Amino acid sequence: MSTAPTPRSAPDTPEKPGLEGLEGKWGAAWAEQGTYRFDRAAERADVFSIDTPPPTVSGSLHVGHVFSYTHTDTIARFWRMRGKQVFYPMGWDDNGVPTERRVENYYGVRCDATLPYEPAFTPPEQPASKRQDFVAVSRRNFIELCEQLTGEDEQVFQDMWTHLGLSVDWSTMYTTIGGTARRTSQRAFLRNLARGEAYSAEAPCLWDVTFQMAVSQAELEDQDRPGAYHDITFPLSDPSASGPTGEPHLMVSTTRPELLVSCVAVVAHPDDERYQPLFGTTVTTPVFGVEVPIVAHHLADPEKGTGAAMICTFGDTTDVTWWRELNLPARAVIGRDGRFQTDAPRWLATDAAVDAYARFAGKAANGARAVMVELLTESGNLIGEVRPIMHPVKFYEKGDKPLEIVQSRQWYIRNGGRDLDLRERLVARGDELTWHPSYMQARYSDWVNGLNGDWLVSRQRYFGVPIPVWHRLDGDGNPSYDDPLVPDEASLPIDPQTDCPPGFEESQRNQPNGFMGDPDIMDTWATSSLTPQIACGWVDDDDLFTRTFPMDLRPQGHDIIRTWLFSTMVRANAEHDVAPWSNAAMSGWILDPDRKKMSKSKGNVVTPMGLLEQYGSDGVRYWAASGRPGTDTAFDEKEMKVGRRLAIKLLNASKFALSFGGDPDGEVHQPIDSAMLADLAALVDDATKAFEGFDYARALERTEAFFWWFCDDYLELVKVRAYDEGGPAESAANALARALSTLQRLLAPFLPFATEEVWSWWMEGSVHQSSWPRGDELRSAAGDWNPYIMGVASDVLREIRRAKSEAKVGMRAEIETTTVTDSTERLAALEMVATDIREAGKVAELVMEPGDEFAVVTVLAPVADPGA
Repeated sequence: MSTAPTPRSAPDTPEKPGLEGLEGKWGAAWAEQGTYRFDRAAERADVFSIDTPPPTVSGSLHVGHVFSYTHTDTIARFWRMRGKQVFYPMGWDDNGVPTERRVENYYGVRCDATLPYEPAFTPPEQPASKRQDFVAVSRRNFIELCEQLTGEDEQVFQDMWTHLGLSVDWSTMYTTIGGTARRTSQRAFLRNLARGEAYSAEAPCLWDVTFQMAVSQAELEDQDRPGAYHDITFPLSDPSASGPTGEPHLMVSTTRPELLVSCVAVVAHPDDERYQPLFGTTVTTPVFGVEVPIVAHHLADPEKGTGAAMICTFGDTTDVTWWRELNLPARAVIGRDGRFQTDAPRWLATDAAVDAYARFAGKAANGARAVMVELLTESGNLIGEVRPIMHPVKFYEKGDKPLEIVQSRQWYIRNGGRDLDLRERLVARGDELTWHPSYMQARYSDWVNGLNGDWLVSRQRYFGVPIPVWHRLDGDGNPSYDDPLVPDEASLPIDPQTDCPPGFEESQRNQPNGFMGDPDIMDTWATSSLTPQIACGWVDDDDLFTRTFPMDLRPQGHDIIRTWLFSTMVRANAEHDVAPWSNAAMSGWILDPDRKKMSKSKGNVVTPMGLLEQYGSDGVRYWAASGRPGTDTAFDEKEMKVGRRLAIKLLNASKFALSFGGDPDGEVHQPIDSAMLADLAALVDDATKAFEGFDYARALERTEAFFWWFCDDYLELVKVRAYDEGGPAESAANALARALSTLQRLLAPFLPFATEEVWSWWMEGSVHQSSWPRGDELRSAAGDWNPYIMGVASDVLREIRRAKSEAKVGMRAEIETTTVTDSTERLAALEMVATDIREAGKVAELVMEPGDEFAVVTVLAPVADPGA
């Protein structure tokens, strides 16, 4: 719990304060003292729990991580100072494709699951430059290398976060491949399976030929690629029929003529009058002579090409929709390697068709396309010139080759993509959250409403959480997928590749009438979607779970609403019938100088350690916290310089203000001192409201503006009086001390190192465990105050400085007369602080004249001639 500030008997300020070394000094102190340790004895109402994003452990952190994680840390620090026990765990997302790719490249190895385990395997000292030359290793050897490298990376990540000042309780750290995560993921999956929410199916799926794995809808990205339209004629099967042009054929425009061999129908819009007479008839595919129907479907676009399209199994996701909804046969010809199968398909009935297919059998898509163009030209079915275009092509977000669609058995979890009632429930779950910014909810709802299939959660990889099921084999050794064998929850985690199902022995593995382990692992999002359950102890710590779940905050990037946020909502809805958090706070992207998103895949990232060393962690945190919630922000070292300057000013201003020996709980009675505290109270209210709305950037902006005014104006106005003795001086010194205590706490979420340093000079304990300031307490200390005082005092002081600057004299130059024209209300307020104005501006005579417009006329005192 936070504590009230307790001053020491006397301040102990260093002779020359500085920022150097503060990260190491206070990082070690916080760890030793358990400053950020979560007290699990707290009741749920006194807990603020954060579902912190587990960064992917696949190399190094970049400045985008610093940006978004700083946002979360400011919020954690605020709520800790508000008296909450903050449950702020850090996780490492250490399984999945990015980790495997890093391990492959780092060690020069590739996994071959058919190889035996080598207990003494050592990776090559110098990895091969080409992937095809990497050393093949067993699955178990590969996983061991993954665990070894991720362990090293995670320590580097932890050191970086500590240097940045994240107020994480490291005793609550977890990994997405650790025992708890595997138990949690497998338990949730088995319950999904028992309720019918998880199922396996042999179906077309998006396939990355490089990674040799299926890809979900949420992991897709469109990339513009060159292509070409090919106009192809399909002869009508009825010799007496005619097409829209009066010819005995239809014309179809396609960018993928190589898929003609897998054509199962030609489709047009049901309202397209050109094709209505032909629906229910058939055409013959050119070159291959396969008869296919002409069908109607609303997704056909009458304005695109000729209005007719061929349905192939499968060229794109629309083909999949047509195939499913029109109940068409599947004639897949592209394998998992992205190449056309070597044997001629069974539906080719003539020698000519088989011979034509043989010309591109075994080729990848581009090679097959070139051959198909030759075949269509020879047959006379390619009409006119090929028309080059640029068009969007589906890619796996981490891949570098276009996706194919292949038939394979995969595991799915129902997510509303094919269930309207579930979709509506998940959209409604979004209403249970408070979104920051609020408009981000529309992105969530739009994504859910735009789903066209269930969530594909299986992956054909190695380093991940295994699908925890086995399959019975019949007398011929064929698997039965309709009744999977499942383990008891008490035995989790299990690996079906090494563990046996209940009632079977190892000798029965892969034998007729025996069993086989499911070969797939879970998609990394299938594990990351359970971070609330993993972090809060759903499987093995009921007490912690009841104190922390549902969680208070999910902070994340707006670009992964469709993946991480939505998938977590799916799992919590299914298992707990609630939204997993009450707030969702979005961070924007970091943009490079070309206004492009910084990302490792684009190669335009900046690593943060050099920045942290150059500008100090507080300086970099200042830049990060200046980014508005949900708003993309430019990478800007100038802002980091501003943040460093602010931290240095805090050190120097604190040292100066503390020199007056004021009591932060002492009496304040001078008008300008009371007015300053009243303005400070308004700042506290504003900053508190901003933080309660998760708008850390506004809290920083308002606090920073007040702090500079405090240093530039108020300190200058009262420092002469504060040096004197007696009542007025005591009021100034006490007001300075109270303001300093308040400002140090307001800045603590943003500048944790500088604020802890200055706090240690004169206060007991840590500033980060002290109570957040309260506006009502400051107003009570201020007493009666004139609302015009601070405004008019600052305005007059600014004009005096301007006059001296224009006269090119120092700020300590004497002024003979300053005449202020203003309203009677503001002049009455100025009269209350006239002494402070004269002392701060070195003004001999301050004249006040009522008038309609504010004006200040300053007459500098004559400078004595040194030669007289």
